[in-house]
Amino acid sequence: MLALVMLINRAGSMVLPFLGVYMTNHLHFSIENSGIVLSFFGIGSVIGSWLGGMITDKIGEYRVQSLSLLLSVPLFCLIPLFTTEAGLAGIILAQSIVSETFRPANSVAITKYAKPENITRAFSLNRMAVNLGFSIGPALGGILSAISYEFLFFSNALAALLAGLMYIWFFKDRTRLAKQKAKKVKEAIVIKKESSPYRDRKFLIYCAFCMLFSICFFQLFSTLTIFYKDTAHLSQQNIGYILGYSGFLIVLLEMGLVQVAEKYFNLAFTMLIGTFLCGVSYAMLAFDYSMITLVLSMTLLCVGEIWTLPFMSTITALRSGENNKGAYMGLNGISFSIAFIITPYIGTLIAEKLGFNILWIGTGVLAVAIAVGFYFIVPWMLKDKNKVKEDLM
Repeated sequence: MLALVMLINRAGSMVLPFLGVYMTNHLHFSIENSGIVLSFFGIGSVIGSWLGGMITDKIGEYRVQSLSLLLSVPLFCLIPLFTTEAGLAGIILAQSIVSETFRPANSVAITKYAKPENITRAFSLNRMAVNLGFSIGPALGGILSAISYEFLFFSNALAALLAGLMYIWFFKDRTRLAKQKAKKVKEAIVIKKESSPYRDRKFLIYCAFCMLFSICFFQLFSTLTIFYKDTAHLSQQNIGYILGYSGFLIVLLEMGLVQVAEKYFNLAFTMLIGTFLCGVSYAMLAFDYSMITLVLSMTLLCVGEIWTLPFMSTITALRSGENNKGAYMGLNGISFSIAFIITPYIGTLIAEKLGFNILWIGTGVLAVAIAVGFYFIVPWMLKDKNKVKEDLM
């Protein structure tokens, strides 16, 4: 049901991939100013991830997810009313803060309802829902944006409303029963006080590498769509189809590839190969941008994403304790959110000043270096956690 709620929510995820095109083509912002505005989504993500992680440990994942989904509805509807750089940056900041509080709470809910031996596949199932929604959303978004960009924002609002209502309907009674059970357990045992992730040096280094990976990967949501439009000369519909293809491919392959990684790879090698493939997918765009190359690049990016992102969440869950999962998930979410701040500005600045070829080659080289870093950092960070099974190491 968590995955179904996520599917409905992300089926309306048409806004973010098209924000760059919306600002440059519809509002006539410069590429550099569009990057600055997109960075405010990242600032809001940092605040939202920190806030979501903190309050999840205090009031529970049910309330945080419910409030995040329902409060997102009016904010999406307000976005078309702001047509200046400052106004759009402000409303995107507010919307991002509210929507990103959902992420750490959702991750905690997955660890709560999944069996320990299935945790990576549980994260993968949730990601499959995200990507199935993402395959529907941008494909439909490309069609609707050709008619009116307002359809994008109102569709996002409707999806958030439906997801929020379904989540409340299904989890309200279950959350109440879980609280009663937790109260009895709390009365029977003394809960061990666990340290803050912000004092966990190894985890902070790991999150720094997650941030660097995200800077590479999140070109997908900012500069890549601009590259498709301005350099590859794709129509908005075709941009939507390529993004939709990526979501469909992940839904088709993710569970199988995750099981292959769990069976034949260790965590460190999985992160190495996944990050490496993401780097190759971007670097190849510097040499050719025919339709065949664009599809092949997106295919490699999808496979790399499958072997990286769900395992990042698993590693975070393994490093955290029983009573500070929200804080750990929130801090890991902040590493992604900081990338949302940096990526649009740096990516668009490099593209405008030096050209897309330099951007794609630089992204590929950085991703390869990060892949090597993950290979050594992951076992170093997890070796002192008794709950990590030997076969994961």
